[in-house]
Amino acid sequence: MTTAELPKTQNAWKVVRQGRPDKALVLKKDEPMPTKLKPGEVLVKVQAASLNPVGHKIMGLVPNFVAGRPLTPEHDFAGIVVDGNDTRWHRGEAVFGVIPLQLNLKSKYGALSEYTVAPADNLETRPEKISPVQASGIPTVGLTAWQALFEYLNIEEGQHIFIYGGGTSVGTYAIQLAKWKGVKVTVAASGKKEDFVKGLGADEFIDYTKQDVPTYLQKNPPAPKFHAIFDAYGLADPSLYTKSESYLAPGGIFASVGPQPHGFSGAFHVGKLLWCSFMPALLGGVRRRWSFVLCQINHEQLAQLADLIVQDKVKPIVDSVYAFEDALQAYDKIMKGDITGKVVVKVDPNVD
Repeated sequence: MTTAELPKTQNAWKVVRQGRPDKALVLKKDEPMPTKLKPGEVLVKVQAASLNPVGHKIMGLVPNFVAGRPLTPEHDFAGIVVDGNDTRWHRGEAVFGVIPLQLNLKSKYGALSEYTVAPADNLETRPEKISPVQASGIPTVGLTAWQALFEYLNIEEGQHIFIYGGGTSVGTYAIQLAKWKGVKVTVAASGKKEDFVKGLGADEFIDYTKQDVPTYLQKNPPAPKFHAIFDAYGLADPSLYTKSESYLAPGGIFASVGPQPHGFSGAFHVGKLLWCSFMPALLGGVRRRWSFVLCQINHEQLAQLADLIVQDKVKPIVDSVYAFEDALQAYDKIMKGDITGKVVVKVDPNVD
């Protein structure tokens, strides 16, 4: 398909109001196609898009005047380049990539549409061995795990890391990347995910539904203590950090994808966490460094992740796949929270 042969309109899910996805989203079948690309932008025919929790949270929490609705939601996708716009990309190339939240709010382009616009530097080649459905789930969670382990925590071969929330999408990548690096991994997750996370390489397991994890670790600290702790869940209770001197080695770092309030009590816990992380020990602070993992788009790291998947060093975990018209059901699935891997929407019904 040449640029001249492109349709004038497309199907796209649009966030038109604040609220739950079933109230906020509308499927438009006459959404205008992008007509002008800015320098550095690429037009992509979307094959598959994966959902991130931030998507429905922004819908429910952020008012219209802040979000600038209407806009197309979601960030991670895989597709085929339609117009490379004089960048390093050419028409027909298979890619996967991400439209980060701030750009999504500014440009209004997202992943849940038949065509989208993304910066050339936010894309990477999709190897033939990785399907569009698999590739669409890589960018945000894969980059978050990569940067947490190798940039924030600086883990090295022979060390021991504790991953809280190992059954989350970020956690699954963190386990596999740590094992690839030669790191011993202890994981906390729900008991029903024990076999799953051990299958990804976890060496030791703690069921956080049966015991308070910080208390358990205080009573049973590893010897030597953990070199690093990665919270892949977004702590609802900061005690894992505030008690960490008992089980995190001096100089060790506690990195988190949070704090993310899980329910209305979350604001208090977030405040306590921030107080303890910034206050000196004499004033009740914790003598261990806490870092918030802020994912940055890096196409070279995307290429490294794809290469590890091609080599079977890392598995892209997909929980479930929904048809484009069933995107609301996909949001229902992710909002229930009991998922293992990514929830993906097939924008093109003909792809795997």
